Amino acid sequence: MSSPMNSTKSSSAAEAAKSIIPYTYGLTGVDIPLDDSLTYMLWLSVGLLFLVILCVRFGQMANAQLRHLLSLNSTSLQQSYWSEDRTSIWPSLKKQVFYAPLWRKRHNREIQLSRAINVGTLPSRLHTVLLLAYLLSNTIYCLLLDYSQPKAKSIAEFRGRTGHLAIVNMVPLVILAGRNSPFIPLLRISFDTYNLFHRWIGRVVAVETFAHTLAWAWNEYDAAGMKGLSKHLQESPFLAYGLLGTVALGIIMIQAPSTIRHAFYEFFLHVHQVLAVATIIGVKVHCRLGVLPGESYIDWVIALWVLERSARLFRIIYRNVSMRRFSRVTVEALPGKDVEACRVSIEVVRPWNYRPGTHTYLYLPTVSFWMNHPFSIAWSDERQTPYLTPQIEELSVTKTDVESAMSELPTRTSTTISLIIAKRTGMTATLFNKARASPNGVLTTYGLVEGPYGGIDRLHSYGTVVLFAAGVGITHQIGHVRELLQGHRAGTVATQKVVLCWSVKNTETLEWIRPWMDEILQMGNRKQVLKVLLFVTQPRSAREVVSRSETVQMFPGRCNPAVILGKELPNRVGATVVTVCGPGAFADEVRGAVRGVVGEGATVDFIEESFTW
Repeated sequence: MSSPMNSTKSSSAAEAAKSIIPYTYGLTGVDIPLDDSLTYMLWLSVGLLFLVILCVRFGQMANAQLRHLLSLNSTSLQQSYWSEDRTSIWPSLKKQVFYAPLWRKRHNREIQLSRAINVGTLPSRLHTVLLLAYLLSNTIYCLLLDYSQPKAKSIAEFRGRTGHLAIVNMVPLVILAGRNSPFIPLLRISFDTYNLFHRWIGRVVAVETFAHTLAWAWNEYDAAGMKGLSKHLQESPFLAYGLLGTVALGIIMIQAPSTIRHAFYEFFLHVHQVLAVATIIGVKVHCRLGVLPGESYIDWVIALWVLERSARLFRIIYRNVSMRRFSRVTVEALPGKDVEACRVSIEVVRPWNYRPGTHTYLYLPTVSFWMNHPFSIAWSDERQTPYLTPQIEELSVTKTDVESAMSELPTRTSTTISLIIAKRTGMTATLFNKARASPNGVLTTYGLVEGPYGGIDRLHSYGTVVLFAAGVGITHQIGHVRELLQGHRAGTVATQKVVLCWSVKNTETLEWIRPWMDEILQMGNRKQVLKVLLFVTQPRSAREVVSRSETVQMFPGRCNPAVILGKELPNRVGATVVTVCGPGAFADEVRGAVRGVVGEGATVDFIEESFTW
């Protein structure tokens, strides 16, 4: 027989649990007006940042356009106005904010725990400030609660706030994941930077989702205990779909760190996409069943995701499929022992608007069925070829008749783009091995290319262009060399001095681009404009490192960007731009060298191309 005191305690506990039940589901306790206000504040801050970046970019583009127009066909002396900084403010911002790593020198050099394990790269100083501001604002919004009310109600308010903000943040999360985002060319921000913010906003969404789920579980446990909590999860589709989204996000967080992402990239990419779809479905149904105000945002997420994927599909079909043929891929295994690579040529079915600095995604179903990789486009050729018709079969086999008939056939523009793919692991290793095992080391197959992407940086307005590359990074730079030489000959660019610095492991690597470099070296104005500096870090003998001339020089050892800039800048023409594409450590060396000369009088801009995702 229970005592009156025990009965009173049981009754009080039951009453307390009963009072909590309304706060375990629905919108009871959720401050919807404040949620909406904080959402508007979040969008307002993002919009203001967008406008600031847009104004800065428009200012830079206007300055570059004016410099370009005024420097056309100008002498070195006439471009001298643009060679010097006219204010100390902008160079200081470039040195301390825009070009600055987070700390000292390291930025894109991977942080390695061992030779096999790395934990990613550090954001730049500017990126860190923006990320911290975003993280801090979301934290404040989540904790801006009415703490004077009962605990269960405060927890319900926290549950609603974190859930709503998680859905709202999914909108920029999806936008930043898109290759076809119109904001990339508009703001002239690289996809690599977009991907950095995509990863961090994804972490914000995940943390807010976990907090939302834990807040629900807290009140549910206080009201019904563990058995009641488990029962409700099993019986309620509303809760089950919410849990689906939470679990999918949790798995994404587990497999997304750089160590796993880079070690198993092909596996990561497809699992990531499946889990993203599962998250979107879970959140959508969760909002629909609960009649939650965040459903309109998830509808935007779905629309943006479908639109971006449709754009990718359209690009692939348009570039690669016609009534007559598909894109044809030729893979040539290049010679080399220490560094193995392929030269890949893709003849696309429609004209390709190639710009230096662009990259494409390559699909080779016969090599890796689902996989696609980004590769810089090293070269592009266009030629007119005739359509072959059945009429050709009726011709005499004499050469004169064939040539006459061919000249009368309609022609099409045939575009071939070329890539250099270094052998690493996964798809690139399979591709190289297949090509090497093919007759004469050449594999012919069919494939798909998606693009072009990137190419947002134009170098036409600079009188001096210094291009740094290491290893396969030359694919990003050699197209700029050809375009600038052609522009100089045609009088359409301000550039009068181009310095190409390429660091390679051995002389065999030089064969990667020999056909294209031979074409460049045969250009009539090359000697007046171009200087090529080749650095061979591990030559087999001193006889391999021989300079052809004053304009094509070879050196044993590592490239020292600071020394090169120290020699070239005193003889600069007009404004100078320094670009780099290569491993993270090499890019950080170039960045450090540029920061060392920015603010010292010379007008120097810096551009880095990287693929850190």
